[in-house]
Amino acid sequence: MELLNTLRTLCTTFGPSGQEKEIASVIAALAAPYADEISRDVLGNLIVHKKGSGPKVMFAAHMDSIGLMVTHITDEGFLRVGKLGGISPRDMLGIPVRFQNGVMGMVYEDDELGDVKREMGHLFIDIGAKNAEEARERVQVGDAAVFAAFTNQSGHALISPYLDNRVSCLALLWAMELLEETDNDLYFVFTTQEEVGTRGAQTAAYAIDSDYAVIADVTIADDLPGSKHTCSSKCGGGAAIKVMDSLVICHPEMVDMLKKLAEEKQIPFQMDVISGGGTDGGPIHKSRAGVFTGGVSVPCRNTHCPQEVAYAEDVEAVARLLAAFAAKKLPRADALRG
Repeated sequence: MELLNTLRTLCTTFGPSGQEKEIASVIAALAAPYADEISRDVLGNLIVHKKGSGPKVMFAAHMDSIGLMVTHITDEGFLRVGKLGGISPRDMLGIPVRFQNGVMGMVYEDDELGDVKREMGHLFIDIGAKNAEEARERVQVGDAAVFAAFTNQSGHALISPYLDNRVSCLALLWAMELLEETDNDLYFVFTTQEEVGTRGAQTAAYAIDSDYAVIADVTIADDLPGSKHTCSSKCGGGAAIKVMDSLVICHPEMVDMLKKLAEEKQIPFQMDVISGGGTDGGPIHKSRAGVFTGGVSVPCRNTHCPQEVAYAEDVEAVARLLAAFAAKKLPRADALRG
């Protein structure tokens, strides 16, 4: 896997929550050499199936990103916006954004806010229009904008918008490339609308009805100055094996299997416990009569900011561990029930 160029392609492809068609097409092309079947469901989830006669295993990495949506166009031609997913207004000032049609803009705030706490209603996008008529020729209410920032590497660090979660999409594609022969019936699912409520994963999990599931996502890094230690993983510490987040407590048997696999394959790993934030594991582990669910995450700094940071060696560790689980001879799911 050519890491940086592939990541640059993924991170700069348009795909905010609810509008994932473009990023799905890019991922489908990258996954095609490793697939027996590729399909999309009603919510736009991309389902890459590698057929097998063994237990059914679902891997999930969400491909949608956070973004801004136009809610109003002022008489002066400025765009008022709402948020798609978890965006903090304090992180948005002076940020370049782009719309799917290529229109560029900059995010600013109302003048003279003073001590008023900044809210989304104080922000607007300037696309250089002279008035509302000119703005509407270029952008419509309901159009979404995404961060227009670079993807690069500095030492160990990958620096990019939308590492959450395009870096885990890359890890899942990499795992498919590394995969050895297996009897497992594998579903690699690139889900939609995770950032607005883990919606795509819910329908995909119900349709696939898997025995096992492993979620690939980023996790908050506990290595920044002033950390409150609400999380456990650090950049450079290896694949983060999830124990819990706010939406899922991973099944102990899954945590144990992933730990033993990492030790056996000499893959660097650490444990992932976060007190806030959630993943697609939330709806998946509760699907139908329940799914044995685990997670493997890439530690990431500055999540949901226009420039996030992750380490290349952690991405490789996650890819190797996902591939190892996909190839593992798994026990029958009912044998794990306590």
